[in-house]
Amino acid sequence: MSSEASVTVLLQAWRNGDRGAIDQVVPLVYAELRRMAAAYLRREPDGHTLQPTALVHEAYLRMMGSEPNFENRAHFLGVAARVMRHVLVDHARGRLAEKRSGGARVPLHDDLPFTGPRAAMLVSLDEALIDLERQDPEKARILELKFFAGMTAEDSAVWLGISVHKVNRQMRLAQAWLRRHLHDSSEWEESSG
Repeated sequence: MSSEASVTVLLQAWRNGDRGAIDQVVPLVYAELRRMAAAYLRREPDGHTLQPTALVHEAYLRMMGSEPNFENRAHFLGVAARVMRHVLVDHARGRLAEKRSGGARVPLHDDLPFTGPRAAMLVSLDEALIDLERQDPEKARILELKFFAGMTAEDSAVWLGISVHKVNRQMRLAQAWLRRHLHDSSEWEESSG
């Protein structure tokens, strides 16, 4: 049985009440979770306070507090990516509260800061994604996977079960929406120009 099939069977067992099944899932997906966490954090400046292992563990703890409704490996990893995003946003908000920062700018490129005085960018992007998700969940998810999980269009296509062409098209539309959404800020215009 393939690793993906094994994870799916174990997730179904967990959903059906076998609490021990999740203990068998984690070793099968840990390397992928660690890779995702590292992608989230790789652009952090030296000295940031979160490490990939800590991010994985925090996400795991939050996921274990929810109902086990994972359909398969891809769904589990997709939820993990979203939970990691929330951990990072919560961390950034905490840093902002400490620093009392204001006036966030969100550049539309992959080099997103998650801690420190630039944490407001992460919070602004998260708020924009929440707005987009209300209008078009698929586009929001594609942006989330790119900006927060560092996924390629090919990886996103596999996780979402859609074609690479559709991911690329939806990404262009989502980025255009995000630019329009954030266009009200003159700082945004300067950073995206």
